[in-house]
Amino acid sequence: MKDHEGALVKALIAHLGGDGALKALLGDPARIWDEPPQGAEFPHLVIGRCESRPLNADGGGVEQRLTLTCASRFRGLEEARAVAAAVRARLADAPLEAEGVKAVSVAVTFTDLFRSPDLKRAWAVMRLRAVTEEV
Repeated sequence: MKDHEGALVKALIAHLGGDGALKALLGDPARIWDEPPQGAEFPHLVIGRCESRPLNADGGGVEQRLTLTCASRFRGLEEARAVAAAVRARLADAPLEAEGVKAVSVAVTFTDLFRSPDLKRAWAVMRLRAVTEEV
């Protein structure tokens, strides 16, 4: 059995990082990680929590729900909102594939935009649902 979770994260980082709109917002190369480096610049996008469960389907299907978090130091929600919109647009019907695993379905199902209590950071938390199978 292949590592569906690891393959999906690699495919997401590559696919999102290749988008011009996200590069304009997150730098070039785009600051998209599964673990941000020490002292990471802002804004950036982190692919965090992943829940997965096998599906009884041909191709060894796995349903995955991932949490993507944009951290911004922009005053207000404008920058976080723009990153969330760019992520949604880039992932609509995205052809994600890595390490012998491909996504047959991918969609952002939830977005929450909010400021930190001290108003120094803004956040966009997105929940992504993907179904992957072996190629």
